[in-house]
Amino acid sequence: MTGTLLSLGHGYSARALEDRLLPRGWTIIGTTRSPDKAAQMAARGLTPLIWPGSPLPLDRATHLLTSVAPGNGDPVLAAHEAEIAAAGHLQWVGYLSTVGVYGDRQGGWVDEDAALDATTARSIARVRAEAAWQALCDRAGLRLHIFRLAGIYGPGRGPFEKLRSGRAQMVIKPGQFFSRIHYDDIGQALELAIHSDQPSRIWNLCDDVPAPPQDVLRHAAALLHMDPPPEVPFDQAEMSPMARSFYADSKRVKNDRIKRDLGLELIHPDYQTGLAAILQAEG
Repeated sequence: MTGTLLSLGHGYSARALEDRLLPRGWTIIGTTRSPDKAAQMAARGLTPLIWPGSPLPLDRATHLLTSVAPGNGDPVLAAHEAEIAAAGHLQWVGYLSTVGVYGDRQGGWVDEDAALDATTARSIARVRAEAAWQALCDRAGLRLHIFRLAGIYGPGRGPFEKLRSGRAQMVIKPGQFFSRIHYDDIGQALELAIHSDQPSRIWNLCDDVPAPPQDVLRHAAALLHMDPPPEVPFDQAEMSPMARSFYADSKRVKNDRIKRDLGLELIHPDYQTGLAAILQAEG
């Protein structure tokens, strides 16, 4: 099966799907705010679209993926809700969300049936955006797959870049756990969902091994044959408000449902194999 994917806010995660669909003959229309990024997308074989500021070619799309972060409401729905509701020809709608919607579980496990106890403004906005997209797709009879992504890493993004730049901090907060997902597995899961017969569903997208952030940084430093940065207690660490907010939540995320529903077999089931693959690809 091939089609035309309209990818709104076409960034790092959506590019993982691009890597899989373009070689299979798909057309991808990707939106961006940046003319420079639009030129880069065109060079890769996409049809770029500057948005906001241009009409959305929903009539040309067979599939829709949105990676646009909400603010005071979802900006896509604010501008185009009626048009999307009328696009009954769409075979699939995907929404990229975050495991932040579960809030803090003090290192405990969560699955998709867990209550949504988001505490940060960003995650509360995600809860509302998920509900708005679900309500729209239910009214319009559209199939919606919501993906709650864990911490994203992959080529060009992750601990190696921080270590090499000297920006890495070994922040220690006892009991802190993060779940992660590799770029390759984001692309694989999205492609499986598009081709599946699954009705509207919500899935966590993460690997099998949640871990404290310092464990991942130490392992990355060892792979680079570098000394890890010195340990800094969380309350003494110099961090941006955004970085500090990530430490407000500690949880371990289960991925059983997406494996069961889509037959997902993770390419990188833990950070050790994921980081090794990044280094190997660098040559």
